[in-house]
Amino acid sequence: MTRARQDRLLGLLVRDGEWATAATLADALGVTPRSIRSYVTAANARVAPGVAIESGPQGYRAGADASAALRAPGMDAGTPRDRLHRLVRALLDAPEGIDVFEFADRVHVSPATLDADLARVRGLLGGTELTLERSASTARLRGTEMAQRRLLSRLAHDEMDAGSFDLAALRRTLGEDSVGAAAFGPFKADLVSELGAMGYFVNEIGIADVVMHIAIAADRVSQDRGLEASAPDPRPAQQEIAGVIDRLARRDLGVELGTGDLHHLATLVLTRVVAPGDEAPAEQARARLDPGIEAAVRDVVGTASAEFLVDIAHEDFILRLALHVQNLQLRAQEQAWSRNPLTRSLKSTYPMIFEVAVFIASSLQERLGIPLPDDEIAYIAMHVGGRLERSRRADQLLTATIVCPGYYDLHELLRSSVDRSLGQAVEVVGVETRVDPDWDSIDTDLVLTTIDPATPSDRIVRIQPFLTDSDIERVQTAAGRIRRSRRLARLRTELERYFEAGAFLRGLADLDAPASRAADGAAAGGPSAEEPVIRALGSTLIAQGVIDEDYVERAIERERLSSTAFTDALAVPHAIGMTATRTAIAIGIADPSIPWGDGRVQVVALVAFSETDREAFQTVFEQFVEVFSERDSVQRIVRRATDFGGFLDELVAVIDG
Repeated sequence: MTRARQDRLLGLLVRDGEWATAATLADALGVTPRSIRSYVTAANARVAPGVAIESGPQGYRAGADASAALRAPGMDAGTPRDRLHRLVRALLDAPEGIDVFEFADRVHVSPATLDADLARVRGLLGGTELTLERSASTARLRGTEMAQRRLLSRLAHDEMDAGSFDLAALRRTLGEDSVGAAAFGPFKADLVSELGAMGYFVNEIGIADVVMHIAIAADRVSQDRGLEASAPDPRPAQQEIAGVIDRLARRDLGVELGTGDLHHLATLVLTRVVAPGDEAPAEQARARLDPGIEAAVRDVVGTASAEFLVDIAHEDFILRLALHVQNLQLRAQEQAWSRNPLTRSLKSTYPMIFEVAVFIASSLQERLGIPLPDDEIAYIAMHVGGRLERSRRADQLLTATIVCPGYYDLHELLRSSVDRSLGQAVEVVGVETRVDPDWDSIDTDLVLTTIDPATPSDRIVRIQPFLTDSDIERVQTAAGRIRRSRRLARLRTELERYFEAGAFLRGLADLDAPASRAADGAAAGGPSAEEPVIRALGSTLIAQGVIDEDYVERAIERERLSSTAFTDALAVPHAIGMTATRTAIAIGIADPSIPWGDGRVQVVALVAFSETDREAFQTVFEQFVEVFSERDSVQRIVRRATDFGGFLDELVAVIDG
């Protein structure tokens, strides 16, 4: 039993907030239902007598103490992950090295077990500019102080849940003697306040990550392990922010940071968590911008706008994104990536927006040579989503007619109340004041009526003459139901055109053994675990002349950029570029689930789009992912879809509700 799987179980239940059966959770984690019951017992033991996971006839769901259980140090301090972190921490704290036999005795393991742990440490050091040396009984880390801090940051993120700041987890990484919450609470609040007073917008998602780096700096400086001063003279903005950090660190943390640390931390603040305020004119913001970066972003945004038919090619969007990319380039130079706790939810809830962000990231990587992990792509997705939200808010409005028999100005008062309370959901385009209206002639999306209709209908909502909270909830529910039914109706029409009977594979788990071997080699630059599945599904579309081998290779490259597991059950691999001869979808079913990215999936849909179906991309992509975000629907399809006909029947039944 591993803490990592217990944490993943807790994370799934906290995120969904619904009941889930042991079988469903077992599929998500790739274990047996009996293991799920063991994980539940262990998770509850962390917070006893509290309840981390509730049990009931419907299965399991997150309890009141689920979040506390995720943060709890736990009683499993001897787990491999905990032992690995303790070993790395000991190596970082001892410049001259540690005696491996003495350390093995301290953590109560055999020398052979510790040798295996040292091998895992070497695996962690890939790309860190650090090396692990072993001489007789002594093991030591060699590398720069900055490289050692990056390793500490990596361990801290591994301890934290979903990238969010957790001081208890940070102290487990740095050691219980590091700076505590009593000091960091005021420090963070004062830092945010002073940055705001200086005219900056503060990115609260990123500030926690910077505070983590400040904690690491304070801990290392207290051990006389400060950074050396860098040669370049800091810019005025860096000097100003460094002065704030210096003053707050002395006052709240009791630490005197050197010039090198202050310059480094000021750079992190400028490149991660602040942006010019509204009062900063566009000319002033552009003066800080590298013209080459602005030109690259402008070209990439224009291409993405045309490729996906999305309205993002606006000057304000290009300028803000270019400033973000410039900061991103600076982070890449220092390998100081910024974590984003919203990455998973953005990917599963807004797959189309995330896909546009992946396209932009891929193009920027080619133009500027910036490698972008998922968390950085998620920040680009937030920029894209903000722009699209402004563009498409009006498209989400449903039209409505109010039926309210005339009595003085009662119908006008009701219309005013509807506009005020429901203006973001519906647009009132007509008011019918007759007591016997022609119901059949009313063709708006919704009918809000104070009298009983001649014939009930899903689009007719009975409301009171004086709008109540219950009325508002009923109208919002009806509006949501209509929007969903229309989306899924469009999806059903599109999918029935694109599915291919000859492109259906059941039994993807049979590919799991070679995939596992591929996963072992992926860390060393070999093939990824997803490749065998993509190639197997791709071969079915190649046989039908839909795509060629190049498309399959590009789909694998796209997968390496960012996992296409958009939900806990569905992966949608595809290539960047709509180059198929016609649009088609190959479906693979895995029962039990198979590894994909950082999680596991049960349905894999290899999608190939043609240039002529560019407009259908958004419909198919977003709504297909929406269907497979519902756990019960996934289980129904996976269990009953024994062949292509069965799959299509079950999918249509799920869509039709």
